[in-house]
This record gives sequence, C-alpha cells and structure tokens, in this order.
Amino acid sequence: MIYVGIDVAKDKHDCFIMNSEGIIIADGFTISNNMEGFNTLLDRIRCCSSRQDKIKVGLEATGHYSYNILGFLLDNGLPTYVLNPLHTNLYRKSLSLRKTKTDRVDARSIAAMLMSDVGLKPYTDTAYHNEELKSLTRYRFDKVKERGQLKQSIARLVCILFPELENLVSTLHMASVYALLEELPGARQISEAHLTHLKTLLSTASKGHYKRDMALLIRETAQSSIGSHRPAKSLELKHTIHLIRELDTEIQEIETAIQAIMDKLHSPITTIPGISYRMGAMILAEVGDFSRFDSPDKVLAYAGLSPSTYQSGKLANCYPHMEKRGSRYLRYALFNAAKYVCHWDAAFAAYLAKKRSEGKHYNVAVSHAAKKLVRLIFALEKSGEPYHLAA
Repeated sequence: MIYVGIDVAKDKHDCFIMNSEGIIIADGFTISNNMEGFNTLLDRIRCCSSRQDKIKVGLEATGHYSYNILGFLLDNGLPTYVLNPLHTNLYRKSLSLRKTKTDRVDARSIAAMLMSDVGLKPYTDTAYHNEELKSLTRYRFDKVKERGQLKQSIARLVCILFPELENLVSTLHMASVYALLEELPGARQISEAHLTHLKTLLSTASKGHYKRDMALLIRETAQSSIGSHRPAKSLELKHTIHLIRELDTEIQEIETAIQAIMDKLHSPITTIPGISYRMGAMILAEVGDFSRFDSPDKVLAYAGLSPSTYQSGKLANCYPHMEKRGSRYLRYALFNAAKYVCHWDAAFAAYLAKKRSEGKHYNVAVSHAAKKLVRLIFALEKSGEPYHLAA
C-alpha cells in the first residue's frame, strides 16, 4: 500500500508519501494550489503505484481550502480520506514528546495515521456532492441568525421610541407592525398621523385584520406615550426593518434552492413527524454519506452528542458531560429536530416524558431524545424506507 499525506493550506499543499513497510518514498514535497500542482501530485502518486486499490490519500477537513483538491482526487478515482483535525493533532502529539508542528510534520503524521488506522472510511462522491446542500444550509443558518440579531434591535428601538406598542400587538415582528414603523418610526410621528391614513396603512399590511378601532387605539396610545423623539433612532429603526425584509427575501430564495435538492434526494428523513425539509436538509448535509458510519453511535460522536468518559483510580465518571466536539451545525439540527419530533410523535413524546419523570432536566431529556432520533434516522437512511407511526 502507498499512503499519501497532504497538509492543506491556502496557496500550497505539503505532501508526504510512504509505503506499508514505513519506507519513505517522497519526503515532504510542496505543490502549488493550482492545476499544475495538482497534476504534479497525481504524477508522483502514479509513479509510486499504478493500482488505485493500493493507494490511500489523506487530508484534514480544513473547510474551503481543501474543497478543490478533494474534488480533484475524487475525480481521478483515488481513495481519499478526510480526517478530523482534532484526531490528527492528538495523533501527531502521541508520536513525540517534543512540541513540533510544521506543515511537513503534519503531512507525515497524516500518512502515518492512514497506515495505522485501518478503520477509517474513505470519503465518497456522495459526501462530496452533498457539499452543495451543506453550503446552502449553513448559509441559511447564518442569515437566520443575522435576522434574529436585527429583530433584537427592533425591540430595543421600539422600547425607546414607542414602548407601549408592544402591549397593543401580539408581536412586534409582523408585517403590519413593520409597515407602521417603517413609515412612522416613533410615537410622535404616529400621534400626528391622519386617522384615515393610519387605518388604511394597518388594514393593507394586515390584510384586513386590523381596522379603524386598532388604528384609533394605536394613535391615542402614541399621543400619551413616554417614548422619546429621537430622529437618529427613528432612522435606525427604518433601516433595520428594511434590512430584515431583504433578509426575508434572501432566506426564501435559499430555502427554495434547498427544497429543490431535497426533492431530488427523496430522503425518508422528512417522513418523520416534526422534521421539515429545512431541518432534514441540515442533518443530511452535515452527516454527508451515512455509509461512512458503521453505527448510530458513530454519528452521535460525529455530532458531539455522545457522553464523555473519565475514569482514574477510584474516581468514576460520576457526571458524563456531552462531548460537544463534533459539528456544531449537526448538533444544533439534531437537538432542535428532537424538540419538534417529541411534540408531534407520540412515541418520542412518551420517551421524553419518561426521561423527565426520572428527574432529568428538560435539555438533558431532549438530548436523550436526540440520540433516539439519530438511531431512527440512521435506520431509515440505511433501509430507504419511510417512517411509519407506531400503532
């Protein structure tokens, strides 16, 4: 066997090649991050072995820096392994007591790790092409988080300009309130508005839900409001509402693209009550190819949901904390999906209630439900069968 370790960087990649006897074939050569460099690496590998099944190429999961070279290796049919940087870092430290870290040492450690760990699973084309879905779901996650921060700003600004408004409506974050505040961003502006205009504005934005009596109530409340007249804050409020509307449009466009990919995948994950195509897409995107995992426990470990273990002498693992070392996006998706599934599925609801009756905190009980959910998703993805509710 030929083992190739690649330490990925932005402009260049350091490579190391050794065989199964531990003999160094190519000691630390560097290639450029371009097609010429990629072809140079391919030629060096093929000079060492002409058989694809006798080659293992390993590199760390370094985000977008590794994406292009990973695609090149897969397109050329080379068995490629994507390693967890935490795993390779611990392995490198185990090889020597000296504190040594260079790109050349990292490449050699990756090659040595490929040779020593026979349980590693190769990266597949399915996982690689799933990166498109991962990009979309993570992009949506960031946009939704950004929108949430802007909504917090809306609440802060309304508290300054018209604090009584929050008690008049069910929520500040709806179309009618945004339409009102975008045109009349403050208690003074609302109090001076003509009642007919205010009624028309609210009725149009709420699709007839708010009528003249609501317009009159809001204006009368604004006339006696303690809200400050702050033109700078009013301008900030208008711009914040505008940004939220732009984000709404962007998120909707992203979700349309996610829906199109999910329609092609025909995954049974969306047959589980409580898991929408958005949350299901995030779980599928982060896991990648389920064939890489031998059991649901390995998916749990990948998500960082498995309990940590510590035992030394007489000290036992009295309170095993969640590891939280895997994909934070996958952990977020599984934990939140478990909440919804426990709400909509009777079997999961009973399981959650059982854990709560044992005295567990709600979040701890949900984490147990998330582990149960992972086992279910793993079984469905392996079989390809839809989920059937228990009779």
